[in-house]
Amino acid sequence: MLIGEVSRRTGISARMLRHYDSVGLVSPTGRTEGGYRQYSPADIRRLFHVESLRSLGLSLRDLRRALDEPGFTPSGLVGELVARTQERIARDEELLRRLQHVEDGEPTEWTDVLRIVSLMRGLDSADASRRQQSALAAAGDEVPPGRLLAEAVLEEADPNVAGALRWALQRSNDEALRVLAAALGSADAETRRRAVAAIAEIGSDAADTVLTDALTNTDPAVRESAALALGARGGARVVPVLVGMVVAGRNDVEAAETLGAVAQRWDLVDQVAGTLAELLARPDTAFDVRLRLVQSLAEIPGPAAGRTLQALTEDPDHRLAQTAAFIARTRATARGRDGDGA
Repeated sequence: MLIGEVSRRTGISARMLRHYDSVGLVSPTGRTEGGYRQYSPADIRRLFHVESLRSLGLSLRDLRRALDEPGFTPSGLVGELVARTQERIARDEELLRRLQHVEDGEPTEWTDVLRIVSLMRGLDSADASRRQQSALAAAGDEVPPGRLLAEAVLEEADPNVAGALRWALQRSNDEALRVLAAALGSADAETRRRAVAAIAEIGSDAADTVLTDALTNTDPAVRESAALALGARGGARVVPVLVGMVVAGRNDVEAAETLGAVAQRWDLVDQVAGTLAELLARPDTAFDVRLRLVQSLAEIPGPAAGRTLQALTEDPDHRLAQTAAFIARTRATARGRDGDGA
């Protein structure tokens, strides 16, 4: 089979066939009567072997070794190919990431492109002070590049740099919130916590919606951060999370204060007081938990909480009774001062 026919049947260009011949990879072994080189069936088989292996990214040198060295085994070479491919994909993904950040900035001039590239380099720096300066500079932009800042804050371990990035994110676009919201489902706990901390500082209706959804997150740290960030805005949905924090003793003082604010804003005073009273009455509730629950009642106004505190002044545990009595007296003094009969 002559080179033209081989090219038509295999789809390999005549130029590539000549190249294979020139480097000694696939050379036609037959000759026609007129002296033209002719590909034998064995040559065609070798040609298909070459094309198959080339599709895996083998170099010409590797191809020759694979086809001509009797003791050659593919395992080592395949491992090298895997490593090379992973490196190439990583480079391509990094390039794609940078191009997307530039695109997000909607540049109209090359100076805009250079500014975003400069910001990327600053945020990629090993020097924390340079990263912080870059974040602060980005905060001064009319609309900081959201995706870039969000990805940076999710990876940032330095608290000062993270704070500057969160500040910059407060003025960024919706893309930042989408990146952060997606990170709440990350398998990495630290990434989830950085995400919720950043969302908490954005302070928009859209951010509040994401935080409300986060109240059911499987990570307690995410749920609790979301509840505290929402505060009195969170309504009844934050109550179970805040009560759980008091019971667990995690940020219980702040949780109790927030619980009181939620109870008053959303007319949940009796409901919250009743929930705390039920937990106090359970025989399996440990003393330290009961003590935190009693202290939380100090933040809940109204007669329901007052009745529970009064009953607890006679609790068998003298320490708990004393705490309840002190809170009850403090509430009574405050009512007298404010002229509140509740």
